[in-house]
Amino acid sequence: MKETRAWILVIGILAIAAWLSYSIVSSVRGLVSTVEDTTENALGPVGELTGGLATQVSQVLNPTPTILPNPITIIREVRTLARLETIQYSVEKVVTAESGDERLRFLVGEEMIFVAHGVVVAGVDLAKMDVDDLWWQGDVLSVRLPPAEIFIATLDNDKSYVYDRQRGLFTRGDIHLETETRRVAEDAVEQAALEDGILDLAQVNAESYLLRLFHTTGIDNVVFVQEAAE
Repeated sequence: MKETRAWILVIGILAIAAWLSYSIVSSVRGLVSTVEDTTENALGPVGELTGGLATQVSQVLNPTPTILPNPITIIREVRTLARLETIQYSVEKVVTAESGDERLRFLVGEEMIFVAHGVVVAGVDLAKMDVDDLWWQGDVLSVRLPPAEIFIATLDNDKSYVYDRQRGLFTRGDIHLETETRRVAEDAVEQAALEDGILDLAQVNAESYLLRLFHTTGIDNVVFVQEAAE
């Protein structure tokens, strides 16, 4: 009987100990969870503040340029045009610009590699035609067109860019170098189109277009001539 009571007492003590252990573990877990939540809530504004500060610093170091055109506009000239554009070239050229003595360029010189994307438009200027440039020979209409010419030769600023630019250790760079490079690149783009025969193609396209135009008016026999009419 005494042994039975002893075992009951031992089991009761163990049960109480288990319950106390469970209560302590639950309390500790709740406390840890509360501390974690409190830490996250406390550090959240700090993280947001740090991110906002980084954004502000980035904006200060890399500001967005503000470009405001002057509201005053002056129209210098207005001309009437009768240009027939018949062909367009898109040309890419790589231009290298250098300044300073080659032997001292790493100290006081400068070098730039510029990739130019240009547009060249050619055609004939119909305003240069006179009444004597169209005449009938029987039922054949003879037409003498002005020679083809370049109307536009310019750079596409959205596609043209400075690929590389290196300055010497003791130079701040030539502020006019890129401007001069763009001018040379524009001339190079036009020259490349001329060498490829853009004027000949422009003349052929102009004659082909006007021939179709004459046909729509009922004039079927048309001859384009280059020499002066007799």
